[in-house]
Amino acid sequence: MEMSVVQPAFAVLASSAIAIRAYKRNSLNLSGAFLGFLVLSIHIAANYRYGAMLLVFFFTSSKFTRVGEEKKRSLDADFKEGGQRDWIQVLFNSGLATILVMIVWQLSGSEDKCLDTQKSPLVTSLIGGIIGHYACTNGDTWSSELGMLSDAQPRLITTLKTVRRGTNGGVTKAGLLAATAAGCLIGLTFVLLGFFITRCAFDVALKQLLVIPVSAVAGLGGSVIDSLLGATLQFSGYCTVRNKVVSRPGPTVKRISGVSILDNNAVNLVSAFITTVLTSIACSYIF
Repeated sequence: MEMSVVQPAFAVLASSAIAIRAYKRNSLNLSGAFLGFLVLSIHIAANYRYGAMLLVFFFTSSKFTRVGEEKKRSLDADFKEGGQRDWIQVLFNSGLATILVMIVWQLSGSEDKCLDTQKSPLVTSLIGGIIGHYACTNGDTWSSELGMLSDAQPRLITTLKTVRRGTNGGVTKAGLLAATAAGCLIGLTFVLLGFFITRCAFDVALKQLLVIPVSAVAGLGGSVIDSLLGATLQFSGYCTVRNKVVSRPGPTVKRISGVSILDNNAVNLVSAFITTVLTSIACSYIF
């Protein structure tokens, strides 16, 4: 059956408008806006639910990035006005999910499917991976952006010792709760939209509600994995000249934790990959 041109056309128009808006608001630079346009177009053209999850991640993360900018500017050595992201950050935060979306698109077209291993085990596993990916990326962003504003002193996840705000691998209760809520929102988006555009048996439809706790766990778990990687494989040090936590060693930098193996983008990619795989496997057993 020939695919309708309506959904792809809508995908291109909507993605163009959102990319232009994000560029004008400094949420994305030019390269980030261009790649974001391509990624979002693919998501919406393949399935409205995939596009919705990506948009929830993008809009909420952009919003929370702007919250408490004055405080973040004083703490974050790599602070950018508006949280402006480039093509590398777009790629590392959505590239893996985009690959999975294209595979599912090839296997089932734009037909929306419920998570049901009895009818489509491979597609169920792949969709579970997409959900896990955005639960992780959303959870990590909420945890970082809101956790930094917490009045509580962060603790290094590997030792539980208090560390300076902005230290890679530092966690707070507020940050972990934010990660859980962020993952939950991704699952809620997938489920609620599915009730309107997906057809499946009543018992299968009812079981889709389990996506919400699964994605909440993925949000929390992804944030924890990210913090573990950040505390061990990403350098954190205190610069006595800038009076800020920095991610590169130097003559005026006193080491806090970690070694210089991964940068922040690589940590995000690895944590998203691990969470994607684990959520994909979990969905294969649960659904």
